[in-house]
Amino acid sequence: MSPHSESKLLGLGSNPSSLTDKGTNLCPSIRRLEKAFSKEQSPKKKVKKDMPLPDLKEQKGLDLTEGPITQTIFRLAWPVIISMLVETARGMANMFWVGKLGAVDLAAVVSATFLVWFIYVLSDVISVGTVALVARYVGAKEEVKAGYVARQAYLFAIISSLFLAILMILIGGKYAFNLMGTEPEVTRLGLNFLRIVFAGTTFLFLIETFGACFRGSGDTKTPMKVLLTSLSLNIALDPLLIFGIGPFPRMGTSGAALATFISQGTAAVIYGFLITRGRLRFKFSLLPRFNSEGSRFAGFDFSVVQKILKIGLPLSVSGILFIVVYIFLNKITATFGTEAIAALGIGNRMESISFLTCFGFSQAASALVGQNLGAKKPKRAEKCAWRTVRIVVLITGFVSVMFLVFPKWIASFFISDPKVVGIAIDYLRILALSQVFMALEIVLEGSFSGAGNTIPPMTVSIPGSIARIPLAYLIAIFWGVGVDGVWWAITLTSIAKGTTLAFWFNQGKWKTKKV
Repeated sequence: MSPHSESKLLGLGSNPSSLTDKGTNLCPSIRRLEKAFSKEQSPKKKVKKDMPLPDLKEQKGLDLTEGPITQTIFRLAWPVIISMLVETARGMANMFWVGKLGAVDLAAVVSATFLVWFIYVLSDVISVGTVALVARYVGAKEEVKAGYVARQAYLFAIISSLFLAILMILIGGKYAFNLMGTEPEVTRLGLNFLRIVFAGTTFLFLIETFGACFRGSGDTKTPMKVLLTSLSLNIALDPLLIFGIGPFPRMGTSGAALATFISQGTAAVIYGFLITRGRLRFKFSLLPRFNSEGSRFAGFDFSVVQKILKIGLPLSVSGILFIVVYIFLNKITATFGTEAIAALGIGNRMESISFLTCFGFSQAASALVGQNLGAKKPKRAEKCAWRTVRIVVLITGFVSVMFLVFPKWIASFFISDPKVVGIAIDYLRILALSQVFMALEIVLEGSFSGAGNTIPPMTVSIPGSIARIPLAYLIAIFWGVGVDGVWWAITLTSIAKGTTLAFWFNQGKWKTKKV
């Protein structure tokens, strides 16, 4: 039987409840899968002492279709927020130590960061779709189907990341730096940094895909613990590899990249270990499978991958465009000097704290909306989304106050160059005006994606992001405002996108979206 037919029998192309729990119409291979799954959950099954059977009562996944909403939001969100802040701290640690090398080295890492974002955005193609499908099937109590989707996401993550890594190492980085128009030394250092980071693309894809499986099942604590371990290793390695402390060679900016590579590889290995030990509430294999003759690799179902891409691609297209737009904004910023680029990086890193906090709540909203729609509770799904929005608006309002009151202290933490600090102060104060609207945009994007309806966020994000380029040129150069014009372009478009997406979500059509 073909993989496509197998996916049809799984019900992946229809409502999750379209198949009976017993799977009477499933093909033999899927019946065996369900049988194996049920046996694994049986408390009577004998296992070796070194491989204890996970107790379902102790599984990390949560049933998000019942119980108090606000408490559930925080229970889901805080581990994701910590995880996201860990990723921010990873970049901050790199910037903190690289900043000690000087403005040129810092500008190189800042410019390279835009390309690193590109890799993160592409990994979201898989993770966004995986969260939506896994959450929907878990909410419908279809764990076998959730495991099937997870394996397809895992296989596709490996294949796509290897191709992407080769492509970016060979041509991607050089082309992007030429497009940004950075100074020769900035370009040289940035390319050295990127080649090492790109070599770890598969690690990043696996981290995002495995994390999506846990989050979709209602477990946000495990990803947090994995990333905290990874961050601790990154922080420890940064000064050793950048400055050549002890037996380690002095690698400069390349040392920061190598620290990231090693720490992400460690996180991917830990995830794999946890999955094989049964820490998910559903099962899927990480090992390769072959047909009965052992001559051909089997198990890759592109029809399921298509469903993952259909959900994840629209948001990722928006994210890719966002990166391209920032490359052009970086080019406009570069006309005001290397110090302006360094200030852009400082502002981005500080805004990323607010951004990733919103993203953490966005992931909570995505899982809540997905599971409740799977359980046929659209009203509860909507209530969860708007409750999450209100919480995040309060948080970002506080961040705005911090940006307005303490911009000099924040900028001085990263670099002592007075010119860079002065530019960064203006950036933070202008950005303070848009933080609440950014919260609206990000949380509602997560809510839409949890429903499997990612077209509205893409429709809002694409024109809003593209508008930043002409608007930045108009204000900064044509009107002669200077580099502050770039900051105003970012802020004004954020306000427009957040407002528009809130209006669209309120229409409620996402509640009837099929996956």
